[in-house]
Amino acid sequence: MKFGFYTLGCKTNQFETQAMERFLAERGHEIGSFEGPCDGYIINTCSVTAVADKKNRAVIRRCRRENPEAVIGVCGCYTQHAPEDVRKLGVDVIGGSAKREEFIEKMLEAAQKAAIARSEATRQSPGLSGSPLELLDNALSRREYEVLPAGGLAERTRAMLKIQDGCVNFCSYCIIPYTRGPIRSESLEDAVRQARELEARGYREIVVTGIEIAGWGRDLPGKPPVRQLIEAVCDAVPALRIRLGSLEPRIVTEEFCAALVSKPNLCPQFHLSMQSGCDTVLERMRRKYDTARYLESLELLRRFFPGCAVTTDMIVAFPGETEEEFRQSLEFIRKCAFAGMHIFPYSRRPGTPAADMPGQLGNDVKEERSRAAIAVARQMNRSYRESLVGTLQEVLFEEEEGAFSTGHARNYIRVWAEGKGLHNRIRSVRITGLYQDGLLGEIPGE
Repeated sequence: MKFGFYTLGCKTNQFETQAMERFLAERGHEIGSFEGPCDGYIINTCSVTAVADKKNRAVIRRCRRENPEAVIGVCGCYTQHAPEDVRKLGVDVIGGSAKREEFIEKMLEAAQKAAIARSEATRQSPGLSGSPLELLDNALSRREYEVLPAGGLAERTRAMLKIQDGCVNFCSYCIIPYTRGPIRSESLEDAVRQARELEARGYREIVVTGIEIAGWGRDLPGKPPVRQLIEAVCDAVPALRIRLGSLEPRIVTEEFCAALVSKPNLCPQFHLSMQSGCDTVLERMRRKYDTARYLESLELLRRFFPGCAVTTDMIVAFPGETEEEFRQSLEFIRKCAFAGMHIFPYSRRPGTPAADMPGQLGNDVKEERSRAAIAVARQMNRSYRESLVGTLQEVLFEEEEGAFSTGHARNYIRVWAEGKGLHNRIRSVRITGLYQDGLLGEIPGE
């Protein structure tokens, strides 16, 4: 049978989709295009914002409309949070944000029944003729980490390595602790084993990811800090580049930086979660740090990793955010001089404390503040890229675009250089200027 996948959301979701692809392939099934004809379609959902929920529903409806005879399965954070909404959309299998292998078994069971029914000309409206098969649990009661296979099926250069699941921060705007449950950590031994397997399969870079990787180890004996796992992975595959997912600022200490600066294969790019540059807004968000602690983490990273790229996320127009609070945020991000930013207007998420806070702001304010923050972010990004002109950057090439090969430097800036046949190779590139949203360079000797 052939199955197509559609993934919304974070790198953890992408990792879990790749694991489900492997489960199907190992059982002798084919992975097809979501846009092409398949026996079954799997939609792995996100629920980080109300906008994400809207996208989930649109994709599910379109899939059912365009594939009336196929089996459709939906899993992920949206189904975990709102299974009753998914049931109304005529799907055949509903899974949550765990038990991925069991979900695949349910999909195969439904697809086999559908094939038999089609041969008997009795199946007319898949997903509407009966109750869907369901595989849901209470996320908050989870205690065991679900080990999934790392690495996808297609020819890729970069693989994700999920090391933990769950979050217990309960920020006032976030539904994820309710959809993912408490922190569960992969063992250090399993993480190292998977890293070595990825190296053997030809990957050149590993992205260490999870729902909150700073929480790794809190549920393990002795509560080891995540830097121990990062050190072990770096040491296990010294020929591979190791890139870190999003970091909580409090994890970045002098001890953290001193331990990792000795690892030459650790990429000097750090996504340091921020959300707001104003202390009163951070307090309403229930973040566990203030701007002074954030700045301390930022300065530590730049002292130990000179020239590193630090990126972040920012939510604008949070409930009650005043013009003065927004002005403070803009001043703070200018002071931080980020290499890149993701700017999000606040999205009201039913079921979270922030949804009921006074001072909900209108779309016009959200759009105005988004534009202002994006303008500052673009200028900072341009300044960082300009600082790299004339330098040598090690680039892992991933794709070809016309006469150019393109890939990412260790700082995750995209680089274009003339040349062919460079897929999955790392080459030194001399940066000659800015190009599109990245850099243009030339490979010495070519």
